[in-house]
Order: sequence, then C-alpha cells, then structure tokens
Amino acid sequence: MGTCIVCGSSTDGHICATHEEDVVFDFRGDSPDQLTPGRFYRGTVDGFAEFGVFVDVGGTVTGLLHRSEVPGRVDSLAWDVGDDVFVQVTDVHDNGNIDLGWSIRESMRDFRGELVHDPANDSDAALPADDEADSDTTDDGDTTDDSRDAETADGGKRVSDADATTERAADASFEFSGADDDDTDHETVRVDALDDHVDDAVTVEGEITAARQTSGPTVFELTDETGAVDAAAFVEAGVRAYPEIEPGAVVQLTGTVERRRGDLQVETEAVTELTGDRADEVRNRMDAALDDRAAPATTALLAPDDDAVAAVHDDIVDAATAVRRAVIDARPVIVRHPTTVEGYVAGTAIERALLPLIRDEHAREDAEYHYVDRRPLDDAFYTIDDATGDVTSMLEAAHRHDEKHPLFVFVGTGSTTESTDALDLLDIYDADTVVVDGGYADDAAGMDVLVSPTAAGEQPVNTGALGAQLAAVINDDVRADLAHLPAVAYWTDLPAAYADLAADASYDSDAREALRDAVALEAFYQSYEDKRELIADLLWGDADDDLADHIATQFRDRLATELSTAEPHLSTRHHDGVAFETLDVGAYTHQYDFPPVDLLLDALHRRADSTDVLLGAGEDALRVRSDDAVDVHAVVDAIDDDLTTTAGVTARGARDGRIEFLAGERDAVLDAVVDAIAAQLA
Repeated sequence: MGTCIVCGSSTDGHICATHEEDVVFDFRGDSPDQLTPGRFYRGTVDGFAEFGVFVDVGGTVTGLLHRSEVPGRVDSLAWDVGDDVFVQVTDVHDNGNIDLGWSIRESMRDFRGELVHDPANDSDAALPADDEADSDTTDDGDTTDDSRDAETADGGKRVSDADATTERAADASFEFSGADDDDTDHETVRVDALDDHVDDAVTVEGEITAARQTSGPTVFELTDETGAVDAAAFVEAGVRAYPEIEPGAVVQLTGTVERRRGDLQVETEAVTELTGDRADEVRNRMDAALDDRAAPATTALLAPDDDAVAAVHDDIVDAATAVRRAVIDARPVIVRHPTTVEGYVAGTAIERALLPLIRDEHAREDAEYHYVDRRPLDDAFYTIDDATGDVTSMLEAAHRHDEKHPLFVFVGTGSTTESTDALDLLDIYDADTVVVDGGYADDAAGMDVLVSPTAAGEQPVNTGALGAQLAAVINDDVRADLAHLPAVAYWTDLPAAYADLAADASYDSDAREALRDAVALEAFYQSYEDKRELIADLLWGDADDDLADHIATQFRDRLATELSTAEPHLSTRHHDGVAFETLDVGAYTHQYDFPPVDLLLDALHRRADSTDVLLGAGEDALRVRSDDAVDVHAVVDAIDDDLTTTAGVTARGARDGRIEFLAGERDAVLDAVVDAIAAQLA
C-alpha cells in the first residue's frame, strides 16, 4: 500500500481514485492499450489537421485532440509542433486510436502533483525517480517562465513561480516543523516587500490559494492583499506537509525568504491557521484592497439621457464592481440569459466586456473560455432545474480541480418569484448572484446585487440596453464596441438617445434591424449553446459583411410565412370594452420550428391592426400580450378560488407573462382569464 500524494489516504500506488484526475502522468509505455482513460498526461504536439491536433503521449503513442474538444478554433491555438502540452485520455479504441480531451491546466504548477505511469513497474502511479524529478523540475521552471510576471488571481504580482522540489528535499536545507513549534517573533511583512528580506526569517499572513504536492516538498501558494508567493514545506519526499491546511485557509506562515532561480520563495518553518477575529482581520484587509482595485475607474453610462437607467446608476456600479472582483478573484463568471434578442444582446455585451479583463488577469491560454461562460436558458425564468445543473457543475469543479465557486450573473431573468427556489439553492452553496432585469421585478427572489429600474420605481426598460450599459461600466475600454447594442435590442419604440448612439457608431436603421433579426434567428437554434464566435461575428462584423443580411433574410421569410398561417386562425371577442384576440398555438403553429411561439405572438401583437390583448392559448398555458401591462398574478388572484384550485391555475412572470393550468379545464380558465383581464384594464 502507498499514500496518496494529494490527501494522504492509503491507496495502491501514490494516488487515490478521487484525486486521479488532479495529477499529471508521465507515460513510459509503448502501446495505446497501456494508457488509462480519464488520466491527464504530459504530451508533445505532433502536428495539426483541419479536424484537430495530434499529440504524442509520452513520446511513444499518438492521440487526436479533436477540434470539438478545443475551446475556440484550432488555428487560434498558440501551439507549435514540439510544444509540451497536457491532455486527458478520454478513450482508447480497439484499433489503437486514442481520443484526447482538453486540459484547462496548462503548466505543472496547475496540477497537484506528478506521477510516472510505467507499465513495466508494479505500480502504474509511481513517484518520479530522483534524476527524473530533477529534470522535471527544470522543465517545469522553463514552462512557467512566460507567466511569472502575470498578475495573480488576487490582482497582485506573482513573486515566485519556482518549483524547486527534489533539489531542496535532497539537501534537507529546511526541516518540517509543526505550527506549535514556532515560538520566535519575526517581522510580519507583506508579499510585495519580501524582496527586501532575502535570507531573513519573516512572517507572512494571507490566504492559501493553492496547494500542490511535488515529489519533494508541498508547495503552498499564499496570497495577501499585495500579491502571491510560493512557500515550500518539507516533511518527507512526496508526503503532504500540513495536511490540515487546505486552499481557502487563512494562515500565518513563518519561514526564511530565499531566491530560487531568480524568484522569491519562503522556506516554511511553521504554518498556523488563523480563526475568529484574527482570520476576519486578514480577510477584511484583503477584501478592502481588492474592492478598491475592482471598483470601475469610469462609471459614466452609455446614454445618460435614459432616466430609468440613470435611476439605477449606483446599482449598475455595484454590479460592475462585483463582476470585476470575480475576475480578480479567479472566480468564473456564469452569465445566464433567455434565448431572446434582449437576452443575447445583454449577455453578449457583458461577455464582450469581460474577455479583455480576463486575458489581462490570467495568463493561461484558455482563460477566456474558462473564466466566463454564457449559458442561455430555454425559458424566461431561472428554475430549480437550471440551478441543479449549475450547482452540480460548480461542485464537481470545486471537488476535482479546487476551483472557486463562480459568480452568477442573470440578465433578463431571476428577478421574479419563479426564480426564488433556484436562487436559494445557489445561496445555500454561497454562490454570489447579480441580477440585471429591465422588466418587472418583485421582492420574492433573493440576490446579492439587483439592477432593476422597476424596483427603483421607474418604468421597465429594454434588458438589452440595460445590459449594454452595465458592460460599459465593467470595462470602459470596450465602450465603443457597445454603442450600437442598445438600439439593436429594440423591436419598437426605440429611444432617440440609443438611435443617436448607434448612428454615431455608423449603424443606420437597416443595419440595426438586420443584426436584430439575425440574432433572433440564431438564438433559436442550438438554444443551449452560447454560439460565442457566431454572435460576435454578427454583432461586430468579424465575418463577411453579408452574414447578418443573409441570416436576417431567412428570419423575415420564415416569420412572414408563420404570420400568414396564424392570422386567419385568430379569433376575436370583446368584453367590457376590451378587444381580445386568441390564437390556439397548439393547433395553428409549428411549435418546434422557427419562429418560437413567444416570438410569433410578439410579432402578431405588433401589427398595426392588433387588438388590445392577444392570448396565445396552449394546451395547458395562456400567454398574454397587451398594450397596457397586465399583471398576471393579479389576474389569477381575481379568478374564483374553486376554479383556481380545481384547475391548478398559477401565474408565471410579473407582467404580460403566462398563466398555467390543467389541460382539462382550459375552456373554463380561458373565460375566467378574459373576465379578469377586462376588469383589470377597464
């Protein structure tokens, strides 16, 4: 039996099943069937093809990293033939073909250790031999040279990136010491001042942001408000020092500052985990410094003439600060939005603002795919089903890769009762949430930051415009890229301020409408995919200029066909002076083809000769469109209690939402809804 180099548990070899994907293996075999699917291996780029990248694993066998596994485009990879890379073996076929997966970890320091997979040995998870470890240490240092000056997750500069492991273990120039053994007072210094204390014994306070086991010492990354430094602690070659100290712990670390291969490093004498007031003091100090850095330098709105947006200016700044802080904290930002033009414009604007910040903050090649993830919703609401998927992914990333919990940003969703349970689930796991919604919000759903004009007593605004305003505050450098987006998000009643803003950016009405229609069509297809590159090509003209016109033409043709099919089947009735049109959407629409029912109803209600209220009657739901906003919750409250109970009538959404019921009571519910809406609008 051996000991897991990550958690210290007893296991065959040196890695347990739980942490097998947390380390990287050096393959010493000569046959594909000797590889272990699921493991990460060190490899070398062998060549490129249209369909992917060939990678030599261990220098003896070659696998394919298919283009579908590569974030972005294959031709955008900064790889050359012969480059060292890390890949995951996902499958080995009977014919010897090897399927490889992408590794979000791109340097040795990103893994929690390195092991040798040599089929000739008794163990397929052995520690490297001393001479191999020395070589790997040197290679590892070379690999990380390019990122030594990169800013760390907290926003400070990295002071050390060295991985001198076996070298220190061999000469035993420092010894493992328990925290209780440290009874000597040393000067407490900040990370950015360590350069003035080489060869001195010092004390550093901060948070452990990473811990990795080498074939020699355990290397902790300690971060304070000024930067990060590596601290090496040695108890025995390959054995985890201070196993009770995990990432996230606030500690007081004492040791001697040394310079290793040009970088600073602390040779650890003692580590004490801080708790209570002492831990709070350190965290508060770090938080204050990071908040100062996360605060936007420019808080001017894209179009200050929009009074409803101006009313939530402070909330926009708070939301922008929260988003910028997540980038600095190395927390992924998950953007959730409905598959509407407003949702896509708002979500994509925020994504556009985030990408340069992430590239500047994180050196890893796939950072812009790892630290921002836009996930469209298939409904207007963030449901418990959506939250369950998000929490599952979040916990898996935290367990397998020590990733921090993300910040969830909801645009055009999350501000009403329907999202309460879902947001509560995120809150249980301490996941922070920002909600940006131009529609009617209620006080039922809980979130950390809310940007809602209606909650501030203003009228609703277009969520696409609101999201673009937020994006401009998140990153002033992309402000010019965002100028036309608010106007693109409008179907009707475009405010002059946004029309002028788009015109100044050289987007006339035809160009804006083409972009809007093209986004509407693409939002429908592959609805769960973010389609990042395609949407960017549309909104920022990175592709052929005819792209938007081509897709917009398809949109208009298909919508016109569906409108001509639906209009003859509209039934009209008048009740208490209110004119109603009703469309049986189950009988007279192609429910699973474009356009989706909600978009079709919007287009029908925008007709010049439309009535006061349009009802889309499905098998078990009524969708409401009206000239004057209809409070669907008030409609349900006005329905007879007996019918509400027997028909299971519930309201979804704040205004002009939908009313759900049991299919067997459809006719009775439809009549009752017409009565209630007429009374509300009378």
